Amino acid sequence: MHDLIDFGKYFLPGPTEVRPELLRAMDRPVIGHRGPEMEALMERIQPRLRRLFRTDRPVYVSTSSATGLMEAAIRNCAPERVLSLVCGAFSERFHKIAVTCGRQAERLDVEPGDSNEPGPLIEALEGGGFDAVTVVHSETSTGVLNPIAEIAGAVRQASPDTLVLVDCVTSIAAAPVETREWGLDFALTGSQKGMALPPGLAFGAASQRAYDRSREIPGRGLYFSFDAFEAATSKNQTPNTPASSLIFALDVQLERIEAEGLEARWARHREMAERTWRWVDEMRDRHGVELEVLAAEGRRSPSVTCVKVPEGLSGVEITRRMGQRGFTIAAGYGKLRESTFRIGHMGDHTLDELEALLENLTGVITGKR
Repeated sequence: MHDLIDFGKYFLPGPTEVRPELLRAMDRPVIGHRGPEMEALMERIQPRLRRLFRTDRPVYVSTSSATGLMEAAIRNCAPERVLSLVCGAFSERFHKIAVTCGRQAERLDVEPGDSNEPGPLIEALEGGGFDAVTVVHSETSTGVLNPIAEIAGAVRQASPDTLVLVDCVTSIAAAPVETREWGLDFALTGSQKGMALPPGLAFGAASQRAYDRSREIPGRGLYFSFDAFEAATSKNQTPNTPASSLIFALDVQLERIEAEGLEARWARHREMAERTWRWVDEMRDRHGVELEVLAAEGRRSPSVTCVKVPEGLSGVEITRRMGQRGFTIAAGYGKLRESTFRIGHMGDHTLDELEALLENLTGVITGKR
């Protein structure tokens, strides 16, 4: 199966392409998850995860998707009332999780392609009484980058006891995320996005006050209990049987990320994003094709770009024809399926690989080559 897609041509906005050396790292015998080998492995991994999250708190390692830790955030941090900032499909998912967990969940919506901003949030919080605010940093369905530092500051200003729960799934390891400095109470991500690993692991960092609050909340469950994560992490373990093969790859990838340098990694993602945005302008200026980046300037994600197509073009058809050329991109998500397509320029991709993709996209859209 691994020969079906040539390396360097897989640009989904998750799961991202995985380097061969990371796949090889998984090809080793399983070890006992309560033995000294696993403890040594987790001891090596934990400080590097903290540096990645920019926190001095433990980073939880969960064998689940990131959605699992979204539910953990609700169950551990919000006993009653939640305010969800919704700007796309995945921020809406956070809201739905709160509802299905039995919380009183209100939502503050903006149109797809728009960002959540501090002003309306402050107004919504003035009534008080919210245990937590949920928000997505990089909204994968629209390519919007929300101003999380400003949003967290607005929550502290308007409602100091309200916790800030942030989905950083397509921002950690791809864009600046300052968990400690910004005062994020829970930041989470998955292995298959900016970290460029196979799916199956999720990571989360809880502030001290979020952890303290979690211990007072009844009915938070067992598998995703912050208490269980804290106890296991203190012993260089995981609460439950982990996906050990993925942790072997995580060990190698964290070493690669630190060798590149986190700031350099952020800069590479920014460079790929800006090249993609220029390409959209070039399609309009040189070829007369009225493409448009859905997200506004200054609010665009460095890891995924959502491109709006004019009437007469189909995001689904463009995606299909790129597949015929051996490249994988994504159609729009949900209601945007036909009217947009998405490019995931994240993980370990290079600018040269992106240039090859954009050249082929130009050919597909203009009907040339």
